[in-house]
Amino acid sequence: MSNLPTEVTSQRSLLSESTSIAMLDNIQFCLVSTTFADEVILTSYVCDGSTGRDLNQAAAPILLLHGFDSSLLEFRRLLPQLANFRQTWAMDLFGFGLTERLEDIRVSPASIKEHLYAFWKTAIAKPIVLVGASMGGAAAIDFALTYPEVVQKLILIGSAGMRSGTVMGKFLISPLDRLATNFLRSPKVRREVSLKAYADPVFVTPDAEVCASLHLAMPRWSESLISFTKSGGYGSFAEQLKYLSQETLILWGDQDRILGTKDAYKFQEIIPRNQLIWLKNNGHVPHLERPAIAAQEIIKFIEPNYSALR
Repeated sequence: MSNLPTEVTSQRSLLSESTSIAMLDNIQFCLVSTTFADEVILTSYVCDGSTGRDLNQAAAPILLLHGFDSSLLEFRRLLPQLANFRQTWAMDLFGFGLTERLEDIRVSPASIKEHLYAFWKTAIAKPIVLVGASMGGAAAIDFALTYPEVVQKLILIGSAGMRSGTVMGKFLISPLDRLATNFLRSPKVRREVSLKAYADPVFVTPDAEVCASLHLAMPRWSESLISFTKSGGYGSFAEQLKYLSQETLILWGDQDRILGTKDAYKFQEIIPRNQLIWLKNNGHVPHLERPAIAAQEIIKFIEPNYSALR
């Protein structure tokens, strides 16, 4: 955590769940070089599973990608479950989470993809199982289409990428852009979003609210969010999905109130080789509501000998 600003680390004492504390304590950083920035980017990640009892060391590692205005802490409950079977990584996408935000560098799907590839090449450098949740699913689809040799299998959790993006962000002008991010910074607004994301409001705990807002203390959080919004964000991949070569698992909460449930069927209809699994009594974040069940479905999908490992 030494590379995190004190505004972030000072909130550690507010965490109460062991998985949250462990995730924050285990954050590491690597320097990632890209063509769109002269400076290297200090990139945050967590990696676990190197000493897992049942770990298949030769197997493709898992890489987890978080959603919009979120961070790798989103996987605090899922990563330990997966790490029992595979080496598992979670990283913060460029412009998001606890990864360094560079001044005057545009945040867009293109820069996110290049940074993701550079991170993979620097830190992992072997074929992966790529898991994307919400906006992270759109990033994962974009990456898998561009680098099919890197992605062995693809897993989408309540994924974005089916609907056309809004162009409204391209026309945001100061000070309206700052007002918009200040609105999103509001604890009340963030709590309302969390209540909508979970099927069961009992999961919206003080610990969960801290985890969901830690990254707001990062320098240039507002500027990066504005930049990404003005880029147009992720649009629809409906036309490109037929070109996905990877076997794909679609995990979807049956009570998703953020994206609804219709997009799950659309992904199922278009992606050539896929499985759609409905996670019962789950909202938009089943990896936080029922992490053991989500992990079980993921491992069953990627691990042929799963039943023998149990």
